Amino acid sequence: MGDGVVVTDDFVHSSTDFGPGPAGPAIDRYVGDSAVRTAWDKRYAEQERLWSGQPNGALVAEVAGLTPGRVLDVGCGEGADAVWLARRGWDVTALEVSGVALSRAARHARDAGVAVRWVHAELADAALPPASFDLVSAQYPALLRTADAAAERALLAAVAPGGVLLLVHHAGMDAHQPHDDGFDPADYVWPAMVAALLDDDWDVELDEQRPRTTPDSGAGAHHAEDLVLRARRLR
Repeated sequence: MGDGVVVTDDFVHSSTDFGPGPAGPAIDRYVGDSAVRTAWDKRYAEQERLWSGQPNGALVAEVAGLTPGRVLDVGCGEGADAVWLARRGWDVTALEVSGVALSRAARHARDAGVAVRWVHAELADAALPPASFDLVSAQYPALLRTADAAAERALLAAVAPGGVLLLVHHAGMDAHQPHDDGFDPADYVWPAMVAALLDDDWDVELDEQRPRTTPDSGAGAHHAEDLVLRARRLR
C-alpha cells in the first residue's frame, strides 16, 4: 500500500493532490503488485497498439446525457476513453497499471491537446480521494479479486454523492473455464460482484446485457455482447 502517483509533465504528486495538471509522460514509479504491472507491460510491449484507438461504445452511449464533471477512467489503457472524455469537457483522471500503456496514453493526450492526470497504480492501492468523482468509468477492467473485495469497494468509494458508476464488461467471460495461458475468470471482478455490494445509498439505473458496439480492430473486437451496470450514488 502507498500513495498513488499522478504523472504530469515534470513531476510526480501524491494522489491526494488532484489539482489541475497537464497531460505528460508516464515515469517509472508504480504503486501495486509488481507482477501485475510486469504482466501488462509485457502484453502491451508485444505490439505497437493493443486496442482500437476509439472510445468504447458503451461509454459514449451512457455519458451522452451527463453533465461533464470529474471523471475517473479505471484501466485507461492507451487512453482513447480519457482523450474522448477530456475533449468533451470532463476533468479526467486516468488510472492504469502498465507504464507502457500510460506512455502511449499520455502521448495521445498530448497530440490531442487535452489535459489528463495519469495515475500509475492498481485501483485498490491508488489512495484516490474518496467520494470525489462525478463519473467512475471502468470499461472491461482486469481487476483482481481479493477476499476483502478491495477493488469493488474502491470503485464504489470513488463515486461522489450524485455521481455515477459505469462498469462495462464482456458478457459470458465470467463463466469461462480456466485457460491454458493461466487466465481464470474466478480471479477477476465482474459486474455482478459490484452490483451485490450496492445498498440503499445507490440507485441502479441500468443492469443489463446488450449487443456491443464493436470496433473493427484491436484486442477484444471479437466480443459481441456487453454487460452494462450503471448506478448512481444517492448519498
